[in-house]
Amino acid sequence: MFSLEGKTAIVTGGGSGIGRAIARLFASQGAAVHILDFDEKGATTVVDEIKTVNGKAWGIKCDVSNQQQVENIVGSIALESKTIDILVNNAGVAHIGNVEGTNEENFTRLFNVNVKGVYNLLHAVIPLMKDNGGAILNVASVASSVGIPDRFAYSMTKGAVVGMTLSTAKDYISHQIRCNCISPARVHTPFVDGFIAKNYPGKEAEMFEKLSKTQPVGRMAKPEEIAWLALYLCSDEASFITGCDYPIDGGFIKLNN
Repeated sequence: MFSLEGKTAIVTGGGSGIGRAIARLFASQGAAVHILDFDEKGATTVVDEIKTVNGKAWGIKCDVSNQQQVENIVGSIALESKTIDILVNNAGVAHIGNVEGTNEENFTRLFNVNVKGVYNLLHAVIPLMKDNGGAILNVASVASSVGIPDRFAYSMTKGAVVGMTLSTAKDYISHQIRCNCISPARVHTPFVDGFIAKNYPGKEAEMFEKLSKTQPVGRMAKPEEIAWLALYLCSDEASFITGCDYPIDGGFIKLNN
């Protein structure tokens, strides 16, 4: 089950965290994985990890907010692979602040990566999927469903991701293109460790425990746990699922009363 043998996948932001876990898992299931990441070194490292276990992967430096760059890269992948079967829009950036603490530069940066970046990949990939169908997975957040303090711009972008998911699913269902999104709560990634170290020096363990306990299950997710859901939704076993947002949140949305 859940074989991706013979499929070509694009994973943005695949050089670390959730994207890394998705790229590694997809490759282990037989997909040829193209990792697009602004961090070229991170992408190369994940490619090497995949190739060590005889997987197929390529790393490409990419600024997802640059439409021409995205179009060129996707076109090159399609020329070589003939088809693109899976797209995972995972690349994203974060910002801490309410509306007063969010300046125009902050707002524009988050919009360009988290919203325009998703749009750019959809715009480039969908025309190439229309003949043979495909699976698209966008990474949203619990911040698109509930109010989280000091996440004004980030919540805005993730709400837009859910909206783009629903529109894409509706517009291309007749082309056998499925589009879903997932909404993780806190996931233990290098980003989280860096955020805690920067903002709470000397209190890292205390803050890690506090952030972990904001989820009813009592801990953060592992990137691999997010990847398993991504695999299901991008596999043929999920062929009847489209236009859905899946919380993967340790009970955060429904049980945090």
